[in-house]
Amino acid sequence: MRPLPQPCHPTAARPLKRRAALAAALLLGSVGVGAWQWKSQDGRPGMTASPGVAAAPGPGEDVCIVAPPTPYDPAGGQPLAAARDVPADARCPVCGMYPARSRAWAAQVIFADGDAYFFDSPLSLLLYLDDVARYTRGRSADSIVARYVSDTDSGEWIDAAQAAYVHGSTALGPMRAGNLPAFASMAAATQFSLRRGGQPLVFREITGALLQMLAPGRGAGHRHPAV
Repeated sequence: MRPLPQPCHPTAARPLKRRAALAAALLLGSVGVGAWQWKSQDGRPGMTASPGVAAAPGPGEDVCIVAPPTPYDPAGGQPLAAARDVPADARCPVCGMYPARSRAWAAQVIFADGDAYFFDSPLSLLLYLDDVARYTRGRSADSIVARYVSDTDSGEWIDAAQAAYVHGSTALGPMRAGNLPAFASMAAATQFSLRRGGQPLVFREITGALLQMLAPGRGAGHRHPAV
């Protein structure tokens, strides 16, 4: 599977040439990508594609991935900050992929207003935490009340800030990169690295420089908030 186009920066969108944009629209339509928003450079409203359909952009328009949040449902009976099941239609706000299709790698964040965003991998989650406003306009890291990654051994949700990660192993995630598999303990991460290679890291050791190396052009180059 070819990587999906990256979401544009909300305040510094990169214009696509008409021919390239049309080609991208045809490609996206063939793989069923939905929820695309077209914004004109002069700020006028553009077209919004229906789910599963990619509309052709007009001259001078930019392409953005729109990943709507999943709102909190009090009727579900779980606390607002508790980890949630990944909806089948949830989109990763960093890369546009569907996290439910690679549940073993999935991650999520929950905001104080109850909205949740889901990610295809710990790497995408960490890129998001490094620059929240870049991927979700109007949001800030200060409003996040919970961050979860999937434990590679059990599949259970674990606190992203308390998890251990392995950088440089042979385990390839949804984007065919290391994607920092996560573990409930450093001991488990070390055991994994003995089998699959790589370096165990704690949350605070994953710097902006490392994210930039793992995802060139997507990392903001900042250190994500320390915990």
